Amino acid sequence: MTEYRTPARRRTALLPAILLVLALLIGAGFSETDGFTVVRYVVSIFALIMVVFALQAKNWLFPLPLLAIAVLWNPVWPIDLRPDLWRALHYIAGIVVVLAGVFIKQRTDA
Repeated sequence: MTEYRTPARRRTALLPAILLVLALLIGAGFSETDGFTVVRYVVSIFALIMVVFALQAKNWLFPLPLLAIAVLWNPVWPIDLRPDLWRALHYIAGIVVVLAGVFIKQRTDA
């Protein structure tokens, strides 16, 4: 009898996605304080980590939205927006990050 095996896959971007969504949800409350700079660093770094995982997995759908998140939350050249717009962008970015964390899968050759 022939046995067909499906290739094993890992969700390498899931843990950074969870941490990034937590930072985005916490940062939604800090958008008007000095602690927002720390949130910018965390969000930008984890978004860039997820870009690398998306490129390694050859998932071409998510690198551009994740790069846009990294640029918007960039602490070196900050982009200042209205606080209500920042809050909305936090939630929109959270949805994008959750989708990226679930759909970025890298094949493992076992």
